[in-house]
Amino acid sequence: MNISVNTVDNISTFSIEGRIDTLTAPELDKAFTEAEPVSDKVIFDMSGVDYISSAGMRVIIAVHRAMAKKGGLVLKGLTKNVKTIINLTGFTRILNIEE
Repeated sequence: MNISVNTVDNISTFSIEGRIDTLTAPELDKAFTEAEPVSDKVIFDMSGVDYISSAGMRVIIAVHRAMAKKGGLVLKGLTKNVKTIINLTGFTRILNIEE
């Protein structure tokens, strides 16, 4: 998995590529932990993510909860596979998803 973070005006955009699974989810968690203090809002551009496991979903839910008191978390560019997994978990009701 590759992650690049760009923060402008306290909005941190994470461009994520590859798989978010048991092995890589800690990398995403660490990147968020480093960016959180300067982030009023977080955007995950997931157009390059082809798979997400339950470990990846746990990180997304943790980021969602952490950012709820700020500007929130936005998921963008979900691939068909990732969108299916998020739909199956029922998290589409609580996550902010943009095309």
